[in-house]
Amino acid sequence: MAKGAGQKIKILYLMKIMYELTDDTHGLTIAEIAQELERYGISAERKALYDDIEILCEFGMDIEKRKEKSVTYHVVSRDFELPELKLLVDAVQSSKFITHKKSAELIRKLESFSSKYQGAALSRQVYVSNRIKTMNESIYYTVDYIHEAISKNVRIRFQYFEWTHKKEKQLRRNGKVYEVSPWALTWDDENYYLVAYDSENNDIRHYRVDKMLKIAITDLPRDGKDVFRNFDMAVYSKKTFGMYAGKEERVTLRCKNHLSGVIIDRFGQDTTFFNTSQDCFEINVKVAVSPLFLSWVMNFGADIKIMSPKSVQEEFKKLATDALSQY
Repeated sequence: MAKGAGQKIKILYLMKIMYELTDDTHGLTIAEIAQELERYGISAERKALYDDIEILCEFGMDIEKRKEKSVTYHVVSRDFELPELKLLVDAVQSSKFITHKKSAELIRKLESFSSKYQGAALSRQVYVSNRIKTMNESIYYTVDYIHEAISKNVRIRFQYFEWTHKKEKQLRRNGKVYEVSPWALTWDDENYYLVAYDSENNDIRHYRVDKMLKIAITDLPRDGKDVFRNFDMAVYSKKTFGMYAGKEERVTLRCKNHLSGVIIDRFGQDTTFFNTSQDCFEINVKVAVSPLFLSWVMNFGADIKIMSPKSVQEEFKKLATDALSQY
């Protein structure tokens, strides 16, 4: 590298060296910094390096000078602190909808926000065992298309599949193309979902993003603006157990008092408890009545009872009878 060109780019390599090789517990002396610059074919005088470090500090880098056995320089804060990066790595590793390959790629990118020493700590994070990873790598492009359609205020088209007992993809509705107005993306039970307005059925629907195929953006304007004007994703998630569709009903449940924490976690702290006693309380909540909701109730045995409506009680009894009939 020509001397002039090397001097012009020197400060950029200096920034790279400081970010990669120093942190709060690892520093470099001026001599070590000069040696690292030599690896890039750049020579640097001691006095010039002092000035360059000062310029980086003025630029906003948090470089600290420490005097111990020798004088060392450390980058002591970054855009992402190590605990924050560990949190993000954990989220990536435990996410079911992110493939193994993409997980590794994202973690390598997250490591670039740390020093090489902190990066080693990130790569040693505990992996969540027995998690299921999706095989649909195109999910990232699908999400990008959905965001683009939302920003352009237009509809999307796609095909939707389900898995057969032969572990083969089978298109829903005989391969018919879905056309919906995308309004939101949500992450529920480790799966990514699109929440959209279905003009054909005049209803809000949700779709597993990793099961969407051949997505395309249209020029048609989105429908459902009035429906989504006051849409609350938290409320929608509370009433759709595991994003499992079902007829929306207002259901009264009688719960034992020790389940108050479970109820608050599921339906929110603003859920009204009434008919309270020393043993139990009742709640009235709007839910999408589905096998998943009924199974959730069944999970608590005699500690939760469906009080009304009668139709939901009958659905619950049928589910329980069908399950018992197998034994």
